[in-house]
Amino acid sequence: MVQHDLPDDDTLIPLLLANDEQAFIQLVNAYHGIMKHVARAIIGDSIAEEVVQEAWMAAIKALPKFERRSSLKTWILRIVSNSAKSRLRHEARSISSEDPLRDALAQSGPEQFNSNGSWYSNPIAWHADTPDALLSSDELRKCINNALNELPPVQQAVITLRDTQGMDMETICNILDISESNSRVLLHRARAFIRNAIDKQQRI
Repeated sequence: MVQHDLPDDDTLIPLLLANDEQAFIQLVNAYHGIMKHVARAIIGDSIAEEVVQEAWMAAIKALPKFERRSSLKTWILRIVSNSAKSRLRHEARSISSEDPLRDALAQSGPEQFNSNGSWYSNPIAWHADTPDALLSSDELRKCINNALNELPPVQQAVITLRDTQGMDMETICNILDISESNSRVLLHRARAFIRNAIDKQQRI
């Protein structure tokens, strides 16, 4: 996910506190998409955008009290996570109605994994020598983006936070309120699904 040349926190936070409009625009451009991923993972797609808007308002209001015990990005993502959980309780919904592990298996193809979550057989080798070489192809970038969009929301959030945003698994677990073992299975399944999509693309 492109960060739109967002300044570091030491530069950005004083600008936000001074109500710098351009700084707010940069912030929204950088984080709105990943915030929606987090909201969708917790509450589903139908009101994710509404939850994100509520989270933005809460973040702006709370910014003067931000103690910087984490990065600004992590703090904002925790706000959207808490907003989504609050809405979930308010709407009397249950996230357990969507089993992320079951959906992960369905999406990635249970016939390809054993009971331990390992490959029955290794996927075919990529033609390109490195991931960078793969990503240099517009066609393969499109393939990866399409595969991401097909993932269940929780899987999509985990792989986006980990592989795109570079967040550690402990932080991801705290943001999404999932166990470490669950998060690692979700990440494995998401990566496998995307790998399968790339493999299929390579066969064409």
